[in-house]
Amino acid sequence: QLALLYEEVLYTIRHRLGKPEPHQVADSQELYAYVQKAFGMDTEEHRVIMQQVMELESPIYCLKATVKEAKGILGKDVSGFSDPYCLLGIEAKSQEPAHPDHRKRMKAVVKDLIPEDQIHRTQVISQTLSPVWDETFILEFEDMETASFHLDMWDSDVVESMRHKLGELTDLHGLKRIFKDARKDKGQDDFLGNVVLRLKDLHCWDDRWYQLEPRTETYPNRGHCHLQFLLTHKKRTTTSSRTQPSYTVHRHLLQQLVSYEILQHQAGSIAWDGELSRHASTVLYLHATQKDLSDFHQVMAQWLAYSKLYQSLEFNSNCLLHQITSIEYQWAQERLRPQQKAELAESFQSLLTYGVSLIRRYRIIFPLSVPRSKERLQSLLRVLVQMCKTKAFHELCTLSPDLHHMVSTALKSGTTEWFHMQKEHLKPIVKSMEENGKALSRLLLEVIEDLQQCQKIWNKFFINTLKLNIFSIAYLELESLVAKHVQEQLHEVDSSMSKPTAESLFQLYMNLQELYRMKDFLPRRDGPLALSNFHQWFKEAVPLWLQKAYSTALERAQRAVQMDQLKPFGDHNKHSTSTVDLSTCYAQIVKTWQQLSWPDPEEAFMIMVKLVEDMCKISLMYCRLIKDRAEALSLSEQNEGEAANRLCIVVNNIKQLRLLILKLPAQLDWAQLEQRTGAVIDQQQIQHTLHNQLDSTVACLDHEVRDVVQALATKLEKGIARHIQELSSSNNTKEPEDSIIPLMKFLESELQYLNEHLVQENFKSLLTLLWHHTLSVLSAAAAPQVPSAQHYKRLLCALKSLELCFYAEGCGLPLETLHTAAFLSLETHLGLCSATSRKLIQKYFSKRIQQQLDMSSEKFGAVTIKALYRPSEQKLRVEVLNAANLIPLDSNGSSDPFVQLTLEPRHEFPEVVARTTQCKKNELHPLFDEAFDFLIPPEKCRQEGACLLLTVFDYDTLGSNDLEGEAFFPLRHLPGLEDDDDKADMGRVPQTRLPLTHPKPTDEILRLLESRKGDKEAQAFVKLRKQRAKQSKETE
Repeated sequence: QLALLYEEVLYTIRHRLGKPEPHQVADSQELYAYVQKAFGMDTEEHRVIMQQVMELESPIYCLKATVKEAKGILGKDVSGFSDPYCLLGIEAKSQEPAHPDHRKRMKAVVKDLIPEDQIHRTQVISQTLSPVWDETFILEFEDMETASFHLDMWDSDVVESMRHKLGELTDLHGLKRIFKDARKDKGQDDFLGNVVLRLKDLHCWDDRWYQLEPRTETYPNRGHCHLQFLLTHKKRTTTSSRTQPSYTVHRHLLQQLVSYEILQHQAGSIAWDGELSRHASTVLYLHATQKDLSDFHQVMAQWLAYSKLYQSLEFNSNCLLHQITSIEYQWAQERLRPQQKAELAESFQSLLTYGVSLIRRYRIIFPLSVPRSKERLQSLLRVLVQMCKTKAFHELCTLSPDLHHMVSTALKSGTTEWFHMQKEHLKPIVKSMEENGKALSRLLLEVIEDLQQCQKIWNKFFINTLKLNIFSIAYLELESLVAKHVQEQLHEVDSSMSKPTAESLFQLYMNLQELYRMKDFLPRRDGPLALSNFHQWFKEAVPLWLQKAYSTALERAQRAVQMDQLKPFGDHNKHSTSTVDLSTCYAQIVKTWQQLSWPDPEEAFMIMVKLVEDMCKISLMYCRLIKDRAEALSLSEQNEGEAANRLCIVVNNIKQLRLLILKLPAQLDWAQLEQRTGAVIDQQQIQHTLHNQLDSTVACLDHEVRDVVQALATKLEKGIARHIQELSSSNNTKEPEDSIIPLMKFLESELQYLNEHLVQENFKSLLTLLWHHTLSVLSAAAAPQVPSAQHYKRLLCALKSLELCFYAEGCGLPLETLHTAAFLSLETHLGLCSATSRKLIQKYFSKRIQQQLDMSSEKFGAVTIKALYRPSEQKLRVEVLNAANLIPLDSNGSSDPFVQLTLEPRHEFPEVVARTTQCKKNELHPLFDEAFDFLIPPEKCRQEGACLLLTVFDYDTLGSNDLEGEAFFPLRHLPGLEDDDDKADMGRVPQTRLPLTHPKPTDEILRLLESRKGDKEAQAFVKLRKQRAKQSKETE
């Protein structure tokens, strides 16, 4: 068969016709050499077959000429139109004119030069200047070199009456035509032009417009004629041409050459895009034209050849797409014989079956690791879809199943085959539960990767071409297969499994979980999936998983503490490396919870309780271990500074651990768990188990922090107490500010060190402890009654300086933390003890003035006055109006009241003498209505404690006067004191009613003044106040 086909192609080259096209190979020897390689013929085989071809009879050479149309021809009739027709034929021997003018004597070229039986004639097209014939004629010839094609165009002349011609007359030209016709013979046709071509100038196929040439120069422009030429063979004597249809032979030749071209493609068959070499194109073109194959039959032959080759030599299927599109465009069923229909139908069915088989095995045929696999599969899908949509397929393959159904079925079976192949490939050599678990995990990873490729890559190709969701098909098939296989392998799992087995099952569980979550990509689901309750298969392994997570975290935490040198981790951190490891331990446990993602809410809650319990146990264990580590390092070095530094690191680490614990509810998403378990677990139970457990652990950590901070504080408290003791026992005469310098330097040094080594929260906790201790030490130093005010000044200065130190311009303790009740009490006490006697007296009167202002009860009665200050006279005028509700002090149930007016403190008004009203006998509501003037400068009125003391006495003739009560009127707010001139008038000054008071038996200021034995002024003041106190009816 190959030899016969080789004979056919050699015969084609030997009897080549036509002038070569520019893109074709012109040298026949090149073509012989090419086909010899393409057919794999050795030299001897080629010589023998070539000899046979040379001995074969030559074919009959034919010119297939098609007269299509003409335009712009001359109008020969009186109507201005013509009735054109053509005469055409081939002159065996071309006559070369010696001179262009020789053409004038060729009156009738075709009729004169070509035998009548070889002349062909077209139809006459009436009354037109643009005739359309579209008639084809087969013109035989013998010698290509000497033969020429002749075509004459004539105007058919039919005998008409003069009356009829005059009726068609339209212009002067028509009239001249009538006179010319009258001179010529009746029925003689008019010459319109001719075309003469040498056959050797023609290509195998030509299609163009040719200019109609004149016989004379009278009308040189005679229009154009559209001609189409095809050089073909008749009666080819090769065996193939005699025994097989032309398109069949052409298909076999095409198949042979294309297979050779594909194999010669350097980049491989898959990359071949269908472009043939010049040699192959030339041979196929010559064969198709010589056999006079129509475009449709050429396309059909190409389709039959390419579709068959594709099944053995895979190449770019876009080639097939081009051909199937051409078949659809040119399809006309009636042009095919039954055998051709059968061949075409069989090619459709064969390619469809083969293409679907490729799709079934697409994972192997189109692996993503091979370049352009995606494009190859997409191209195949497009070819199959386009083929099944054609009219030819529907008419010839009526019984073929639906492509969508075929591909869907193929994908299901292919997916099942692939799964079983993977299962066999990954089957463990050693049969054990642990190895089975590992093998299942590897199988699941392969399945997940395959589904990801389906979802991310392949799905869009199948949806765009076939409207088919390959991910859904693959997922539903694989999910069911995986569920069945895993259940078969896990039927022996129980709680007594080994740890390695449990670990392998955990990986399997996570892989199954990932596979199950991919269901979210399904467009729809008709029912529950086989993996819906897969977590139940692993219930026995969960305790082992949790124990593994706990033991791993515990060991890591212990190892981290053993390796920890208790030095800051990095320049910006104040905790050590073990906290980083501990954070990683917790993160791993949190990750375990997230990986489990246990579906059953009640069981998930129990898992959460266990995880939180384990993390709390680890945190408490860490506190114990890190303190032991610090103690061990300190014992080995015996360096007090380093020991303090390690304590700082310890407290920072525990504080960092506390932060980790507090983050657990958010990291473990307790809120979402509570929402899930709301229907099965009571809220109080969640609070009792989870929150209380966490709160208890945090409280333990806080206690540990306080213990360590207290240990740090204890080291400083001794130094603070020593410096304060030295400060309080000092008898030097230094200023207080100078005396406290040693204390402040000590604190500055120690606190700066601790601030650098403690996190802020721990540092402030330490400051709080130190502040309370410092206050207690200062209070103890200020407790004994020391007559020296300088002693208390030093303590007060220390208190103020310490307040500034601990406040640190807002960077230390806030003022509300510093200003405790103890601080305020101590500040007041020291302020009093450090004051001068006169200052204390002023404070005493300020205190009595405030008591007067706060007094609302009139149990001792009241006195009413009016007071006015005149700045121009520097005079205070006081009008004592009356007293009311006095206590009866006489035996007769009444009193003899009078009022004593003094300006206090006495050291501020030494020259102002006391004034007294008249005594009113037997009156409890006396009316005095007396006025008194006091000369005092205004600045004296503004002094602290400056007041008008009104003392109401009951006059006693036999002994000392009895005290009715005393009232304190402050001078700072006197009417008229702040005016520049005497605008105020006594008549417009409001009355002031002052409730009478009695002094209390004890007073801190009086005790301080009394302790100053060497101060006469203080002693005199105390004596006076004691006399009043003796008469007082006020109790503590």
